Formats: sequence, structure tokens, C-alpha cells
Amino acid sequence: KRCSVTRFHFLPLIIFLVGLHAVEGIWPLPQTMTSSAERYSLDPQYFNFNYGRDSATQQGCSVLDAAFKRYFSIIFPDHISGSVFAERAALNAETVWGALRGNSNNLCSMFMNKGITFFVNKTEIEDFPRFQFRGVLLDTSRHYLPVQVILKTLDAMSYSKFNVFHWHIVDDPSFPYQSRTFPGLSSKGAFHPMTHIYTQSDVRRVISYARLRGIRVLPEFDSPGHTQSWGKGQSDLLTPCYKGGIPSGTFGPVNPASASSYQFMARLFKEVSAVFPESYIHLGGDEVDVSCWKSNPDVQVFMQKMGFGNDFAKLESYYMENLVNITSALNKTSIVWQDVFEYHERVSTPQQMIVVWREGCYLCEVRRVTKAGLKVILASPWYLDLPGPTHDWVRYYTVWPLAFKGTEEQKKLVIGGEVCMWGEYVDATNLSPRLWPRASAAAERLWSDEKQTSSVARAFSRLQDFRCKLLRRGIQAEPLFVGHCRHEYQGV
Repeated sequence: KRCSVTRFHFLPLIIFLVGLHAVEGIWPLPQTMTSSAERYSLDPQYFNFNYGRDSATQQGCSVLDAAFKRYFSIIFPDHISGSVFAERAALNAETVWGALRGNSNNLCSMFMNKGITFFVNKTEIEDFPRFQFRGVLLDTSRHYLPVQVILKTLDAMSYSKFNVFHWHIVDDPSFPYQSRTFPGLSSKGAFHPMTHIYTQSDVRRVISYARLRGIRVLPEFDSPGHTQSWGKGQSDLLTPCYKGGIPSGTFGPVNPASASSYQFMARLFKEVSAVFPESYIHLGGDEVDVSCWKSNPDVQVFMQKMGFGNDFAKLESYYMENLVNITSALNKTSIVWQDVFEYHERVSTPQQMIVVWREGCYLCEVRRVTKAGLKVILASPWYLDLPGPTHDWVRYYTVWPLAFKGTEEQKKLVIGGEVCMWGEYVDATNLSPRLWPRASAAAERLWSDEKQTSSVARAFSRLQDFRCKLLRRGIQAEPLFVGHCRHEYQGV
């Protein structure tokens, strides 16, 4: 309430900060920053956040009111907010979300503690994101992640200026989303119908928590493949597989030849659209195994009727086109994996976004998609779920999203990227250290100027210090190399 901007937008946020600053640990690196040797000491008893007299946003804006309380406790642990010295620091932003970004990282990184004394250097910062979409994907189907773990991840995301939580909420192994329209989906498809589900109250809590941190929640309900758990609670949804002309007792992807499949999807997405207010929805569309479709006589008859012959790419396209139409009627813009673009371009609309995720020459694919006039979210170089040494943060840092041959108009269609944390080997016990600080490497690539952040050597000390700040804020981030954090011996 009472915020000058009340909806999320994929727009650049311009921040101008005149304040008190220490260069160490600022991550992602601001676009421009000048610092002097002039230093000020700070007394937490006389420090506070206030709205400027001429600000269009004043007290009562839930996003910034909550942020001010949160940031004070981060900057000054174990202290209670007091008052502020007038005109010592100012932050000017075009939107509420810009103010949030400016506070979340620049302001929180500038205060340092030597012994028991807080001090800052005089600094000016002008900042804005290089890319509009900066996401983190969590997979809650292969291993259930408790709500509190998701909330902690949202905290960590905000510190690195990520702004999209891509919630891959369901998949083959389990269906933890509790649908009111189809309660059997979770009661039969979740790992446990009571403990391993996300109620709609849980979802609202995640969305509200994310909003206060400037993060959008993008739900993904992947189909027609990756839907084995769906079939446990929704009979006749999946395609029966045949062997030797008789049913084998196994099932494949969603049945694209049945009208009831689309009726089910229409009802499900009507509910999902109401629960998730985000204007975008991820429809999946990847890794569809068509062998079951090929074996099913009803699907074969349907394909001949539609004139598809034996081209199963046309059948996939038909299915996805129906889903896009269903969600478009609900005023949702679809996001899909690159497979949908590859097997048939006619599914795509100019508003649709394509997530490029496959290995190999991913920039070749980026070039092809943008040449078709479609927007791209790059994920291929940022799959963080597989085990690896922490020092491989460098491979996620030395990624150049626009290093492909194309026009300037094509490159403008690359709207950002996302870090993907799939759940085969990840649960609540190891999510945080596997994600952080490696995800922060991708965060700087998506936020900061590429030329200023091309040196791994110069980035190392900043990221090392930022990792220590994550630890102080309760994020279990892995070490980058041999060393220690200063806060480890404070008070000894």
C-alpha cells in the first residue's frame, strides 16, 4: 500500500546513491562508483532510514517499510533502530524496486565493523541492471524443499539482486502443489499427502515474502512430459503405452489426442492463474519421449485425422499451441523451454519467451531464437545442481551472454538468464552451500557492466568478502578457497 509502484515490471531500475561507503564486498558491482578517503563513524543509536521530503513514496509503503527494518538489523546486528543524522546519506530511485535494490546490496555492503566501531567512506553510486530477468530455479519435485528453506533462498537471492524465483514446483517424481480443484493430484502424487505439500496458504506466503524483496514468483507446470506424478491423481490424463498391440500397464506423456486433457488443463491453469498473480507462466514443453505416443492406436488415429502423418513434432506443437491459447485466455504470457521452439516455431508468439538450456553451442541457439524475433532467457551455462568444487564459480562468471553474431535488435531480445538448481542430488541439507556463492557469480554477470567485471582476479576478493557477508546474514555459503572471515574471531 501507498507505494508509487505497485506492480512488478521488467524495466531497468536506475539508482543514484550519495552516501557513506566501503568498497569491499559490494556484489554485484555497481555500474559507476566513486569513493573518497573521507570517513565517517556511525553510531547505531543515531541511525535510521527515512523517506525524503519530496519522495513520491512515503511511510505506509509496505515494501520499503519492511525493507528499512530488515536492512537495519543486517547492518547493525543486536542493535535497535534510532534516529538518523540529517543529509548524511541519500538514495534516489525511479521506482520502489530501484530503492529496494539500492538498499539491499549497496547500502548493506557499505557498513563495516572493526572491533566494535562502524564506519563508512564517502561514496557516490549510480546503478541499474544490465539484464531485466535475473532468475533462480528451484526444483521442489525431485526433493521436497520446506517453505522455510525457500524463504531463506529468497533472502539470499535479494542480496545478489536476483529478481525472479522460477518455481519448478511439480515434475515426474512428485506433485507437491495442493490443488483445490483437483485435490487428488497432491494427495496421491506428493511424496506424502500431509507433510510434503505446498498448500495455497504456503504459496501465498512465498509470494508475499518474495514481493517484499523485489522478487517475482514464476510458476512452472511442465507438460506434456515430466508428468508421471500427475497421472497418480488424475486418471485418463496420461497416454497408455502399448506393447504387442495390448496395453503394457505403463503410461507416457499427457494424452494430446484426448479432449479431456485440454479440459483438465483449462481448469487447472484457471486455478493456478488465480493463485499465482505473476503475469508470466512457464509451460515447460521439454524432453518429451514420444515412444508411448507412437505405440498408442488412439494417438495414431488422431494424427492421421489431423493430417500429421508420422510427424510427432507436429503433435507436440499441437498440444503446446492449445496450452498457450488456454493461458493466453487467462491473460498470461507463456515461457517455454527451447524444445518448443525447435520442434515447431509456429507455437511461438512475439510475446513468448524461450529458455535456452541445452549444452553445446548455446549461443548458436540464442542467435536462432532471436533471429526469429523471440525473447531469450539464457540458462545453459548456469546449471549449478551437479557436484563440483566451489572454485568452479569462475565457469559461471566467465559467461558472455551476447557474444554471438547478430544485430543489435537481436541482442536486445536477450532479456536475461537464470541459475538452475535441479533436485536430483539437492535437498534442504545441501541446497544453500551448493547454490551460494556460485549463483552470485551469475548474478554479477546479469547485473553488472561486462567490461568492468571481466577480470576473475579482481572479482575474487570481492566475492570472497561477499561470501563472508552471506554467512553473517545466515546463508550457509561455501568457501571459495583457503582463508577465513573476519567475523569469526570478533568478540574473542
